[in-house]
Parts: sequence; structure tokens; C-alpha cells
Amino acid sequence: MLPPLPSLLYQSNHVVILDKPAGLPVHTGPGDGQSVEDWFPLLSRRKDGPWLAHRLDADTSGCLAIALRKQPLLAMQQAFANKTARKTYWAVVQGGPQAMSGRIDLPLLKTSTKAGWSMQVAEAGAPSATKWRVLGRSKTTSWLELELETGRTHQARVHCAAMGWPIIGDALYGTPTSTGLHLLARSLTLPLDNGITATAPPRTDMQPALRACGWDEAL
Repeated sequence: MLPPLPSLLYQSNHVVILDKPAGLPVHTGPGDGQSVEDWFPLLSRRKDGPWLAHRLDADTSGCLAIALRKQPLLAMQQAFANKTARKTYWAVVQGGPQAMSGRIDLPLLKTSTKAGWSMQVAEAGAPSATKWRVLGRSKTTSWLELELETGRTHQARVHCAAMGWPIIGDALYGTPTSTGLHLLARSLTLPLDNGITATAPPRTDMQPALRACGWDEAL
């Protein structure tokens, strides 16, 4: 039995933007676990949809766009390709940069070992760039806004770890914690339906770390 549908941040006849919970994969995997795709029949019963317009890591929460028709799917894919769509993320990282803003430009390559696969910084990798801005700090952590200029798998996680400030709770590129990965797909802007903007709230387990850095949910 499916749990309730995740919160809808935006809904029209063409597009739905979900607030994806952390820990929920977007695709159905080889096991019997649940995924975002399990809710598709609740969103539309048409034969030409729904489709995922992009992806989020299973452990990342926040804005996830789903096309209910083929035409908006193609329009969103084009928007992501030509960078007229804008995705921003919030991350709470260990330590953090000394400057207030910057850009990470490090190529990423998928590598496999007996232990599994991961993304690594490598000269032979695909070009990957992330803009970052410090929104707040505590004595030991920083609250960052990240804008991914490219959409590589695990990009935000690997780039932050490569700079020496891994995202809190990153079990693959940092240190796991009981409160999980502190990465939120905070906002999504799409040039559809006369302009769509959706904003996701931080999940409960991430909020104490954000407050320590100066976040105020009332603002």
C-alpha cells in the first residue's frame, strides 16, 4: 500500500512539481522498494504520461518536476538543455569556504569498483560547474546556495567534497549521520505555463543545522 502522495508544490494540467521526500528513489529499482513512479497513476491516467522531467538523488529532498503530457516533457527537457530552467539547492556543509561566493569547475567521471560506483573528479570526466554562495555560517558548518550549471550525477555532493567541505550526512562522499543528507532541491523555475516557480521547505531533520547557520523559517 502506498503512503500518501508527497506534497504538491505546483500543479496544472501539464506539470506537477512534487516535494520529494528524502530516501525515496525517483525510479523503480530492481527490488520491491517504493519510488516516485509508483504515484504516477494518481497524477494522471492518460497513456501519454506522466514522465519525470529530471532526476534527484534518492537522499535529496525537494522540487521534482513531472510532465503530465509529452509536449511539456519535451519543453522542460529543452529548458534544462538551454539553461532557461533554473534549479537552486541548499546544502549544509562541514566547514565551508572562506569567501562568500564562487564557482567550482571540476570534470566528473563515473567510476566502478567492487564496492560499487561513484562519481570522481577526473581530467577525463565530463565538464561540470557549480556556482555557490554562502547564506549563513555556524562555528563548524556553512549553509550554501548551489546552482548547478551542469546536471551531472551527484554533482553538488562531489564538488563540495572535492573543495574540502562535504555535505553533512553524505554517506558516499563524506560522513553519514542519523539525520541524513543535508541537501535540498530548494527551488525550480521553468519557462512554462507563463512561468512556473516552486519552492520546497527544508525537511525536519535538516532544519536544526540550518538554524545553527542563521536560517529563520519565519522569513
